[in-house]
Amino acid sequence: MSTARLPVPADPITTAPVKEDLNSFRIAMRQFDYAAEKCGLEAGLCEVLRRPRRALSLSLPVKMDDGSIRVFEGFRVQHNSARGPCKGGIRYHPNVTFDEVRALATWMTWKCAIVNIPFGGAKGGIVCDPHKLSHNELERLTRRYAYEISPLIGPDKDIPAPDVYTDAQVMAWIMDTYSMTHGSSAPGVVTGKPLFLGGSLGRNEATARGCLFTVRAACKELGINLSGATVAIQGFGNAGSIAAQLLAKDGAKVIAVSDSRAGVLDRAGLNVEELLIFKAKTGSVLGFPSAEVISSEALIELQCDILIPAALENQITMQNAERVKARIVAEAANGPTTPDADLLLHNRGIMVIPDVLANAGGVTVSYFEWVQDLQELFWDEDDVNRRLERVMTKAFADVHATATKYSVELRTGAYILAIDRVANAMRTRGIWP
Repeated sequence: MSTARLPVPADPITTAPVKEDLNSFRIAMRQFDYAAEKCGLEAGLCEVLRRPRRALSLSLPVKMDDGSIRVFEGFRVQHNSARGPCKGGIRYHPNVTFDEVRALATWMTWKCAIVNIPFGGAKGGIVCDPHKLSHNELERLTRRYAYEISPLIGPDKDIPAPDVYTDAQVMAWIMDTYSMTHGSSAPGVVTGKPLFLGGSLGRNEATARGCLFTVRAACKELGINLSGATVAIQGFGNAGSIAAQLLAKDGAKVIAVSDSRAGVLDRAGLNVEELLIFKAKTGSVLGFPSAEVISSEALIELQCDILIPAALENQITMQNAERVKARIVAEAANGPTTPDADLLLHNRGIMVIPDVLANAGGVTVSYFEWVQDLQELFWDEDDVNRRLERVMTKAFADVHATATKYSVELRTGAYILAIDRVANAMRTRGIWP
């Protein structure tokens, strides 16, 4: 086997750039190149795995409620299918870009391989602000998008799921559109559906619960008692709020959380259940009684045992990584830590549980949902959660063992593990014709 390798960036541990490149796709490629160099991946497979298998750019004309026609831009990217059908969410956001979507598709390939489920990576997105669309406009946009991508998706080809600003209702529209155009009901074409349409129990909590299982494993590795450990959570949406509940049930002390408006801090510990009720009533954590106001930026730098970025990309950078004081950073969000910051945290002895591991609970239970749909046999929630715990705990152990073997941080260890699994599948299947 040839051991020739593509040129890769110099080791970022020693040559961090003065100004970081925050482009999602270039970050994904930098992470891949660094891991591929470490594990000696041959040049041909490097070239294949740096490129999406298929990328679709769409023009989506939609009739608005006032009778006017508006054209939206959409994407669906399939990165790799060597280990099985492609899998990945669809996001609706005004800042969606092609580079972001293909980066997320790439990360999905590694995420599925890390937890060892038989999927490859995909991602989709529409450039829109769903908050400015009526229910009927959102449905028409979704159905138009589903119709345009229907030749590419299917239970054995590519299975979409919810992501930013999409939900079970959006998945139901996609499932119905696909089913109507194919002549039979196909619940397995999407995951994250309503329960009564073939969804899975435990799916809504899966990302946060998977994060909890990796945090437990990390605490065990570092000798931290999770009961009584202090936690700060940036982002109090679905993943962040459920993670707060689950960690509090484990005895952890959630001292700070933030949402898109502001954050709150109580060093004695926030009452998570009361905070959830308060946010449901007011729309924000801001103003929660007996808590100090804190910015999302300041929350990242708090003295705590566990920091959970569960919001946006590029939140921990070379600008603030020196001031992070947590012992564990568990990435519930996608891409919250830049490559240079990641390695700086590692050099400071801070364990970063990378996004491709920490938030893989969502895709794992999506896999469970897909399996249940194909079998037409559904599991109870305890069974789903037990299976998820086994998968996530083993994935952490596999990543930690790989990182130790190659003397790298957990992210590179996760990438090496994933690249090895995908590359082995490609070598065995071969390049045809």
